[in-house]
Amino acid sequence: MTEPALAEGVAVAGDGKRQRTKAQNRATILQAAREVFAELGYDAAGVRDIVRRTELASGTFYNYFPDKESVFRAVLDESAQDVRRRLRSARAGARTLAEFVGDAYRAWFEFLVEDRLMFELMQRNAGPIRSLFGDPILGAGVDELLEDLRSAMDRGDIPRFDADYMAGAMAGAALELGVRMAERCPPDVDGAAAFATELFLGGIARLGSS
Repeated sequence: MTEPALAEGVAVAGDGKRQRTKAQNRATILQAAREVFAELGYDAAGVRDIVRRTELASGTFYNYFPDKESVFRAVLDESAQDVRRRLRSARAGARTLAEFVGDAYRAWFEFLVEDRLMFELMQRNAGPIRSLFGDPILGAGVDELLEDLRSAMDRGDIPRFDADYMAGAMAGAALELGVRMAERCPPDVDGAAAFATELFLGGIARLGSS
């Protein structure tokens, strides 16, 4: 009776080890891809460049990603999830319109500067990133902003206006200002956050009074 139980335990342990190995391999590929895209840019980078940064066999890459585009999207998705959490937290903690707009923009620009590889990705891959603006990878952040705007309106924290237009405008400005800020040396987080905040506070004030 003990032998089947022992065999089952060994099988479970083996499955757990395989899952850990798969997760580690995927993380290794993603980290290597972040470095390669940041250094070479999307257009110049190739799958071989990514594999060379790892100790994995070249064929192992294709067990996780079918091509360069898929791993690029996975790199962006990983960072997008992190920054979306920060932005929602900033907006949730806001008690005034200025905080709702300004704290979220500051969180976004600070994220870009703190995450060196993401910052370099923005510098060298603005075009490919822009092309994903309507994609679920970046579109989810726009949808969350729209939801937060509508909730703030319902609470009376901000005046009513076309939230759909505003979410698109604010997200688009965040992306473009982030690209511009990434091109400056040193990056001007304070200036970028202040510019975006004043721009939209002024626009919201006019829309709310019309």
